Amino acid sequence: MTEESKISARQQRRLEKEQEKAHEQAQQTGTTRWVQIRMFPIWLRILLVILILAGAAITGLMFGYGVLGDGEPKDALKWDTYQHIIDIKDGK
Repeated sequence: MTEESKISARQQRRLEKEQEKAHEQAQQTGTTRWVQIRMFPIWLRILLVILILAGAAITGLMFGYGVLGDGEPKDALKWDTYQHIIDIKDGK
């Protein structure tokens, strides 16, 4: 055995003993610890929700303007379209 494998074998045994000791203590107290590991951090979940909502809004605008309104779907994303709607509302 090389020196590195001896160290890693020692460390492995030490870790196993610590885990056994923690398990025994948990059994004695009658409680076990449950650790939840998150696949995605909370900030990433929030960002994904915001992006999905924005995508749904844009898709809804394009569908409503292009399919239901008989316009060109890409025009729903242009500022001129909304400026025209504001001008109609204001009576210009």
